[in-house]
Amino acid sequence: MHEYSIVQSLLDRVQVEVDARGAVAVHRLRVKIGEFSGVEIELLKSAYDLFRQRTICESAELDLVPVAGRWACPSCQRTIRRGEILRCIDCDAPAKLIEGSEIILERLEMEVA
Repeated sequence: MHEYSIVQSLLDRVQVEVDARGAVAVHRLRVKIGEFSGVEIELLKSAYDLFRQRTICESAELDLVPVAGRWACPSCQRTIRRGEILRCIDCDAPAKLIEGSEIILERLEMEVA
């Protein structure tokens, strides 16, 4: 399960921010998860609950924000709607995924002494 490695990387990143700011507690993490990121949301939540024990994130809530996939033409920037063929009808270029593959630590709420 790569969700474990994602959570470990997330906690490592949080620790870097905590150390840089001298934080004494972390209260909340907000993470954007793209529809096509390959992450199973429930597995990620379970992994977070397991890995956060005995870390500065032990009592921190995890808010997961799902991000729907969006495609656009890389040439003319025309948006390709869900269900359409992934090719631009104006210039015949293949569509490019522009949103929905990300895993982003969007917000970190911590207490600084």
